[in-house]
Amino acid sequence: MPENILICTAWPYANGSIHLGHIAGCYLPADIFARYHRLKGNNVLMVSGSDSHGTPVTITAEAKGITPEEVADSYQKEFLDDWGNLGISYDLFTSTRTKNHTKVVQDIFVNLYEKDLIYKDIMSQAFCNTHNQFLADRYVEGTCPLCKYDQARGDQCDSCGNTLDPKDLINIRCNRHKDCADSPIFKDTEHFFLKLSEFENDLLKWVKSNPDWKPNVKNFTTGFLENGLIDRAITRDINWGIPIPVEGYEDKRIYVWFEAVIGYLSASIEWSSNTNKWEDFWKSESKSFYFMGKDNIPFHTVIWPAILLGYGGLKLPYDVPANEYVNMESKKISTSRNWVVNLKDYLKRYDPDPLRFALTSIMPETSDSNFSWEEYLRANNDELVATFGNLVHRVLSMTNRYFDGVVQAPNRKSDNDIKLIKNASNTLKNVGDELSKCKFRRGLSLAMALAKDTNKYLDDHEPWKKFKVNPSDAGATLYYCLNVINCLKIIMNPYIPFTTEKLNIMLAIEKSIDQCGWNWDSEEIIPGHKISEASPLFLKLDDSIVEEELARLNIQ
Repeated sequence: MPENILICTAWPYANGSIHLGHIAGCYLPADIFARYHRLKGNNVLMVSGSDSHGTPVTITAEAKGITPEEVADSYQKEFLDDWGNLGISYDLFTSTRTKNHTKVVQDIFVNLYEKDLIYKDIMSQAFCNTHNQFLADRYVEGTCPLCKYDQARGDQCDSCGNTLDPKDLINIRCNRHKDCADSPIFKDTEHFFLKLSEFENDLLKWVKSNPDWKPNVKNFTTGFLENGLIDRAITRDINWGIPIPVEGYEDKRIYVWFEAVIGYLSASIEWSSNTNKWEDFWKSESKSFYFMGKDNIPFHTVIWPAILLGYGGLKLPYDVPANEYVNMESKKISTSRNWVVNLKDYLKRYDPDPLRFALTSIMPETSDSNFSWEEYLRANNDELVATFGNLVHRVLSMTNRYFDGVVQAPNRKSDNDIKLIKNASNTLKNVGDELSKCKFRRGLSLAMALAKDTNKYLDDHEPWKKFKVNPSDAGATLYYCLNVINCLKIIMNPYIPFTTEKLNIMLAIEKSIDQCGWNWDSEEIIPGHKISEASPLFLKLDDSIVEEELARLNIQ
């Protein structure tokens, strides 16, 4: 029976480009997971969108002298281009600026307000005397009271990942108006609060009942809850965002940290196009997975589940497989210091699948990892070109050269032949098990081990020599190798979809890989089947790219 699998990824702020750290930490693992489950025949819905109402969008707009709408529209287009070019297979990538999203957010707001889970209260908010305006949390920065990081934002510390209140910052300063000589003061203003404290016990029981969560996610969330939940304001004195559906508050907006997480639901509803299909993933038997970096953990294991509990009738997250961070050349990625590789720039120079492969091999599933151009070069040339690509090219080329591309009937079934086929069958199963548990690095390692074993099998049997004295023996070796390659095509498809579709065409399989599914018939490539001409799957890169790319990072 097919499962309903909802896959949600963090919504990127529509104020900056997607970089390689974002891809490895969030979007690539989600796509691999989605592709695997589609091949398994499960019902998959993968959604996200651009977070267009965050303060970062207004900061960018002010810096560029354009409107927030123009900023959001520009990056929405860029994101869609990025996803298509890298093969990130969303069912819907929308925006928080849609009428549908506004409707869903306001519906949830009203529902919780009528249940007294949202209430009015006075809060003290940062205020700039010089410019006579309240400052959104991201318009202030200072030293984190917990880890002492000196560039913590008013809403969150990027160093320790904890959510913050602006008034807790040490040495607070305004980062909206650089000409402000005085530190912001705090003034009282009326806002709406989410009664998070109401859900503390229920959330703690729920988190402890999830035995398969990653330790970093479970431990962080448990500690967060055991420290006690504090009711938090969900509105701000701003004019860029979703209006509050209560009269008398026209000069305030619903704050982004409450609004954006609701986007998973609103995107699902938008995807279903006025049907109730979205309910299959939110109300019926289903599993929902939320992919993101570790800085987003509390929003998806505390705040969003609290909103869902309060609203009622909707599924809580099944798993939140949050990743750690990826560094760049052993230093923390920084867009402000240009220590970053943006996806759009990478894709102008190189193919998508080598990046998908390289980033998966260093995916920060349990600890921070490091991307280096030297390792990227090695992964491309030694793994993709010399191992997987070389296997495919040798086997297909010899089949064409010796037998005009016609698959030969095997004249033997030796222990080595049986072992190879069994290895392929076991690898398909084992990789599937790893992918289902979001262990993408391990799955890729198993897949490449099969490619290496098949290369060794080919070298041991030497069909290029055997053909001269025993053509049928050479044909048998190539027969078994072709069938294992056909298995590798399926196993590797979630990782390198563009290349495996190319391979599928070279194997002359009429069905697409999607139609084949996560299945493998060890005799699908039968005697008499005619394959197409072989062509290189990957481009070998010159060593010079390392120096070129390091120069772009301003390394001397």
